[in-house]
Amino acid sequence: MHYRYHDSPVGPLLIAADDSGLQLLLMELDSRPWRIEDHWQPAGRELDAVCSQLDEYFAGKRRQFELRLAPRGTAFQQAVWQALLAIPYGRTCSYSELANVIGRPQAVRAVGTANGANPISIIVPCHRVIGRDGSLTGYAGGLPRKQQLLELEGVLQPTQAQLAL
Repeated sequence: MHYRYHDSPVGPLLIAADDSGLQLLLMELDSRPWRIEDHWQPAGRELDAVCSQLDEYFAGKRRQFELRLAPRGTAFQQAVWQALLAIPYGRTCSYSELANVIGRPQAVRAVGTANGANPISIIVPCHRVIGRDGSLTGYAGGLPRKQQLLELEGVLQPTQAQLAL
């Protein structure tokens, strides 16, 4: 596994990938310190494409990522993460809508849990999932970052944001 730290408008990011593809993109959080495994190696050029596409996204020049993804998770988590990838840039959906998309309408809480366990934030756009009432709820990167990402994508204007604390 190769890793790199990358500065972004939402703060430092930890990016990690192996030969199968991108496995992690984590935001720095006080409550969840980054854990670099002993067998991980600092990246040379292996993560240049990821960093370049992230920079384009934050500059408003990229709406869709073109990267090989390889997040590790259960079959249910994989289904949720695949459904997240189908939410277009600048759009949102609710947790219940996402549960319906994967054919598990009664699993709204489990969808929320899988959404929160997404190991490739931003690129697998879990920030695009909001409460049924339109409120910003549940984001592992913190609600201010979720708001910032949705503002970047034009979903919210700064005065429209309704943080559900």
